[in-house]
Amino acid sequence: MLKLPKENLVEPGVDGGYYEIKICGQKLRVIASNGFGWDHVSVSHKKRCPTWHEMNRIKEIFFDEDDVVIQFHPPKKDYVNVHPFCLHLWRSHTDPIQLPPKILV
Repeated sequence: MLKLPKENLVEPGVDGGYYEIKICGQKLRVIASNGFGWDHVSVSHKKRCPTWHEMNRIKEIFFDEDDVVIQFHPPKKDYVNVHPFCLHLWRSHTDPIQLPPKILV
């Protein structure tokens, strides 16, 4: 289940909240929620997309070590691009994400 830490919380929400988290001196804006059957963490930086290292650290903060989370790449017609430097992590409450064989990951 999505972890909602108390530290770095700027504004609580009904099913999550808005956070400002510094990683390696860089401020990231994070919105975490767990509605509609999904855990969702939105991560943005003011001037660039978050790095893999930053996204991995956010995954560690908001999810358990054994949780599998995913970034979706939907068909272009379904894009909702509200912020140009924003990436998302998702986890379904009901359908576990299948991984390919370990040798391929």
